[in-house]
Amino acid sequence: MHHRPPRRSRTLPGDGPPDWAEGDTPPAPAEPTALHAARLQAVEHTLLASGARSVADLGCGSGSLALRLLQHPVFERVVGVDLDLARLTALERAAAAGPPGRLVGVHGAFTFPHGELRGLEAVAMVETLEHVPLQRLSAVEQVVFGHIAPRVTVITTPNREFNPLFGMAPGQLREPGHHFEWTRAQFAAWARAVAARRRQVLTLSGIGPADAMAGTPTQMAVFVPQPAA
Repeated sequence: MHHRPPRRSRTLPGDGPPDWAEGDTPPAPAEPTALHAARLQAVEHTLLASGARSVADLGCGSGSLALRLLQHPVFERVVGVDLDLARLTALERAAAAGPPGRLVGVHGAFTFPHGELRGLEAVAMVETLEHVPLQRLSAVEQVVFGHIAPRVTVITTPNREFNPLFGMAPGQLREPGHHFEWTRAQFAAWARAVAARRRQVLTLSGIGPADAMAGTPTQMAVFVPQPAA
């Protein structure tokens, strides 16, 4: 395992509540467990359909997605990147029963390039983009589309418009560790700009129960490189 001094730690959706001190703003009401399961299933199916054999799980936490992918022999290599060393260690223990060498844990931030990521065929970011400060999103873009350059990239992020349906107050974020949560229009604008800069074909969709006004609770973007001219 490769180590980089953590810049900050965080808790990912579905992996347990973050710590918060008395007097702080309390966490938002928990998302339904079924929603996180639907997110994982949607990303898993997208990766399986892509034909990729190696995946980078950026912000893998304790490995909800990575462990699902390792159940499929087609994924010969899964590289999980996270700042939380304890969670990476737990993931490696959980994967130890399977064939050795398929899982690689990288301790560090995914805003930095890591040698283990170069050339992987797929990238997954499940509810991790919003944990990155807005001014660092360009670094994420460079790592994903410049350093890794996968054949498919799958990103999910909360839809802020749905938050009131979870009983949240105006402006409240789903987790204290989130730097932002985007509306559908904001996420689409960012994704389309990335696709244009990086010569990607973009598909946008939603995950979870749809509301006529608010859309779905989770939004998903899938990027694949444009065919060579």
